[in-house]
Amino acid sequence: MNPKDKSLRRQNIRHRIRRKINGVSQKPRLTVFRSNTEIYAQLVDDGNGVTIASASSKEKDILAQKGNKVEKSKLVGQAIARKAKELGINDVVFDRGGYLYHGRVKSLADGAREEGLKF
Repeated sequence: MNPKDKSLRRQNIRHRIRRKINGVSQKPRLTVFRSNTEIYAQLVDDGNGVTIASASSKEKDILAQKGNKVEKSKLVGQAIARKAKELGINDVVFDRGGYLYHGRVKSLADGAREEGLKF
């Protein structure tokens, strides 16, 4: 598959998802970006257009942990859930960002659920 076609396909999926879901300040959107080596998660308030909190596998406490990318993704999910709890956020809308709900994306979601986030 041509890389251009693959990225265009993911972009179309992303836009289709964004039309359906929207994050507000009481229930922000938990968005995921996955690169080849790292994974990032953000809580976004689409009403005001601001990022409320973020977590990534580049943070010092996660970077110091041993494990593969799937295990680190779970730690990122737990970190974003802790930050949400500190802000008083319990419910979020999950935005997988055009990626399949499998592997690192699923691990991040499971980690966030374990820490008490509901979506």
